[in-house]
Amino acid sequence: MPLPSVETLLDIGVALSKEKDIDRLLETILDAAMDIANCDGGTLYVLEGGALHFRILVTKSLGLRRGVRGVSPELPPVPLSRANVSSRAALDKTLINVADVYASDDFDFSGTRRYDGMTGYKTVSMLNVPMEDDNCDVIGVLQLINALSGEGAVVPFAREYEPVIFSLASQAAICLTNRAHAAETMELLDSFVRVMSEAIDARSPYNANHTRNMARYADNFADWLNGDGGIAFDGERRRRFLMSVWLHDIGKLVVPLEVMDKANRLGPKINDVMSRFRIFALQNEIGYLRQSIGGGEYARRAAEIEAARELVEQSDRAGFLPDETLAAIRELGEKTGPDGETPFLMDEELTCLSVRKGTLTDGERRVMESHVVMTRRLLSGMSFPKRFRSVPDWASSHHEYLNGEGYPDKLSGDAIPTETRILTVLDVFDALTAGDRPYKPAMPAEKALGILTDMAGDGRLDPDIVDRFIRSGAWKRP
Repeated sequence: MPLPSVETLLDIGVALSKEKDIDRLLETILDAAMDIANCDGGTLYVLEGGALHFRILVTKSLGLRRGVRGVSPELPPVPLSRANVSSRAALDKTLINVADVYASDDFDFSGTRRYDGMTGYKTVSMLNVPMEDDNCDVIGVLQLINALSGEGAVVPFAREYEPVIFSLASQAAICLTNRAHAAETMELLDSFVRVMSEAIDARSPYNANHTRNMARYADNFADWLNGDGGIAFDGERRRRFLMSVWLHDIGKLVVPLEVMDKANRLGPKINDVMSRFRIFALQNEIGYLRQSIGGGEYARRAAEIEAARELVEQSDRAGFLPDETLAAIRELGEKTGPDGETPFLMDEELTCLSVRKGTLTDGERRVMESHVVMTRRLLSGMSFPKRFRSVPDWASSHHEYLNGEGYPDKLSGDAIPTETRILTVLDVFDALTAGDRPYKPAMPAEKALGILTDMAGDGRLDPDIVDRFIRSGAWKRP
């Protein structure tokens, strides 16, 4: 048979370079080598752990094709012994062409003969080609069996085919090595994500629960979108999205715990306030015992101190403060204790207790909101592969609203990609329904979904995404 044309070789090269799946790539390599050499059989070995492992075994005349689609041929590996022809090719990095296996004394072909005896096959000619990558490291061996003439008779492998097969094996090895490097890069990214999640877990267990919940919702929602939801959400798009979910709160690693886990308005300052009130009570008693104040004044002051204590304790823990409570707190901030100098509340304490909803002051909220900026800064310092370069932007934009009222960049409309819109919906939902937050009780899913709908109605969230999320029931599945 004539040697393959340049166009044929180029087509094979293009096919090898395009194939992303390792198992299909191995099949493509062996099939291409067998087509070029016009042979009946072939085996592709991969060098791992000091032995050659069967990955694909093909014998056309027997209708045999084992190891395809990643299913192992389940044959014992070939040790790297110089007595074995495929091992010798790997050890010496040389092509070995055997015209007649049964007439050769150069290698131990007892295994080949046993195989022939079991199958009724007759192995005659054999071509063993080492697969060397661009570092001249052997990563496997191509073994071709029984070259065929134009009439279908078994003949030796023609010498003029050797350079072509050798070149193909080298190109294939480089492709395999590149795929392995790509897989290693992805494993590095995945391991980084796991480590960062564990780091957040070590600082604040509730936030790690939040990330895991988000990943579960995202995984389930992507499944639904890719099926009943009618939006293609598989392959690399899904992987990029899930990676942004896992990393969206990485910036919280630098947020002080006293802000991130602040369970009440005063935080540790409550101890200072209560100590001050106890001092006020003692001062009042001392004044009464020294007869510097009368019984009526003593009772009035005692009631005032007790009322202040109750107001502070209740306001410190409340989820929402109505106008009358805020007015009472401001009035308390203007009062002084029995000494006439020490205020009931210091300026910073008054600021904390004047928070109408939640536990964070405006300054603390800015510190908390800075986590998205830190998320972007940390992730932008990483060298993401090209197809994952959107991850830092998606992850750090999950507090942006469609109406431009979010943060940190006040993005709006089409400037917010679909993946970020989904991430925002998931983030809000889990924040509302989480039962392990130190500063708020859990909200039932039905009520949380109602809030999502309201936020879509006022332009903050994407109504289509909210509707799809509700229909998906993604939060219900494990």
